[in-house]
Amino acid sequence: MKSLFSEKKYILIAIGLLWLFHISGIVGISLGFQDWFASRTALNLWIMFIVLILFYPLTSYKKWLFFLLFGAVGILAEYLGVTFGLFFGEYAYGSNFGPKIFEVPVLIGVNWAMLTFICGAVANKLADHIFLKSLLGTFMMLFLDLFMEKVAPIFDFWEFTGGYAPVDNYIAWGIISFIFHLIFHLAKIKGQFLISLNLYLVQLVFFVYFYVYL
Repeated sequence: MKSLFSEKKYILIAIGLLWLFHISGIVGISLGFQDWFASRTALNLWIMFIVLILFYPLTSYKKWLFFLLFGAVGILAEYLGVTFGLFFGEYAYGSNFGPKIFEVPVLIGVNWAMLTFICGAVANKLADHIFLKSLLGTFMMLFLDLFMEKVAPIFDFWEFTGGYAPVDNYIAWGIISFIFHLIFHLAKIKGQFLISLNLYLVQLVFFVYFYVYL
């Protein structure tokens, strides 16, 4: 039986809601309500996660296993970064990413896993060779991070000592992302392309906008 959430009209509604939330954030912050919208970042990420669960969809033990694996390793890497300055440089998380475990927001783990899954699904559509897919997914994550790093301190997401992300941050992001994507594609995980593309694009448009205008 065909899942309700695999029907195109529901996928389009979900995509519309994603854009509505992010465009509302852009407009609201631009009009001076930055604190109100930034403080609801965690809620927005949970909504994106729910959309991923329903429409990707996360319906198998295998998908959940790898999602939890990427999330846990992501949190571990961030813990080592925040606590010991490893991998990414000296930085600390602010208050707008929700509850923390050892000074690392739980949603950072969700974000690592979610980005791997959606960039992996897009790469699956655009390339055939596992190595090329992994490179493409890694590039997508790094490209997004370039814009996030400037905006993050302004919205109290995280901030590096000295006010900017060092080269080490991007190298570590690239290496970890590439490993995640290799595992993702070796495991032959599949996901809904249109949902994945829009989950990526709404974030990219949001952060590019504020990278330019803030």
